[in-house]
Amino acid sequence: MTEFEPAGFMRRFLAVLVDTVMFFLFITVPVTLTMGSVLIASSGEVNWLNVTLGYILPFVLTIWFWQKYLGTPGKMLLGIQVVDFNTGAKPSVTKSVVRYFAYIISIVPLFLGFIWIIFDKNKRGFHDYLSGTAVIRNMPEYVRK
Repeated sequence: MTEFEPAGFMRRFLAVLVDTVMFFLFITVPVTLTMGSVLIASSGEVNWLNVTLGYILPFVLTIWFWQKYLGTPGKMLLGIQVVDFNTGAKPSVTKSVVRYFAYIISIVPLFLGFIWIIFDKNKRGFHDYLSGTAVIRNMPEYVRK
């Protein structure tokens, strides 16, 4: 993908920080204030509202943002986009879902999958390779077609 400028580690890291703060302010705080806890289970019973708000909602929102805007609010604010590595176009829903869950593989070995971005020539992490995506500096739509 030589015709696109990959987004570097720091820009991507800052985008994740913005998204984390937004998630905390708009999901964790309201749930805690209204329900008293963000725990998934209490007293041995699963709290489905917390599961929905804490896990399902972030998943759905993330995939929706990637499909609609090529990035989460943090990525949009930092001027970067998630694209299909081979075409530079919007990633398929399948690639987006794989990318979302591949974050686990990037996190588990001491965040090595994210640190890899620093050293990779295309600035891709493990989750990017597994899903066939890349994060690039914003490109106009007509250039990506």
